[in-house]
Amino acid sequence: MVTERDADVGIRTRPFPIILSAPSGAGKTTVANEIFKRLPYIRFAVSLTTRPRRDGEVEESDYRFVSVEEFERSRDSGELAEWARVHGNLYGTPRVEIDDALAEGNHVLLDVDVQGGASLMQAYPEGVSIFLLPPSHAAMEARLKGRGTDSHEEIEARLEEAIRELERVEEYQYVIVNRELDKTVETFARIIHAEETRRVRRENLEEWLDSHFPERAAQKATIEEGGTA
Repeated sequence: MVTERDADVGIRTRPFPIILSAPSGAGKTTVANEIFKRLPYIRFAVSLTTRPRRDGEVEESDYRFVSVEEFERSRDSGELAEWARVHGNLYGTPRVEIDDALAEGNHVLLDVDVQGGASLMQAYPEGVSIFLLPPSHAAMEARLKGRGTDSHEEIEARLEEAIRELERVEEYQYVIVNRELDKTVETFARIIHAEETRRVRRENLEEWLDSHFPERAAQKATIEEGGTA
């Protein structure tokens, strides 16, 4: 893929998965939606889930809402790159969602819990992993209550699980504290841009150098001829 930042020079970047995890109430979905606006060449991998659809969620856009039986068929047939049971519901990402996006030259954002994140980091070692933190326990609790979708008992369970998930933060390459949305999105975008410029992700660097620095290409040819002789 040629990113917008490199379109003027023609250097291609090898697309990569972006593994995003966060405890409940960190604002992960909001951040992801803003990233799609900022970097439209990033694709979203639509996951399967057995949980009920919330108000405002769109089938095949936010999730694919499936029965337990359908989920288990996909899992048992090896179709899922990762899966986990979270808060009593099953979640999983179809491998085809990831591989198709990468094959088409797009980065792919994977919104997963820490269990799924661990599986994806193993399956896609070239991926970029980011852990999003809420600024405090109080802020995390306030965000969960502000959703208006969970009972008091469900919120308490999510908060307890969030504390356990924080112990997995050391497994991630990057950590962002989501205090202000604009700053969080800017930091996220900077991480992606920095990863895009890593030498190992440059697909056509040698060809680009030879094209833009013909003297280098000529020198290489002379050295190779001398070595052959």
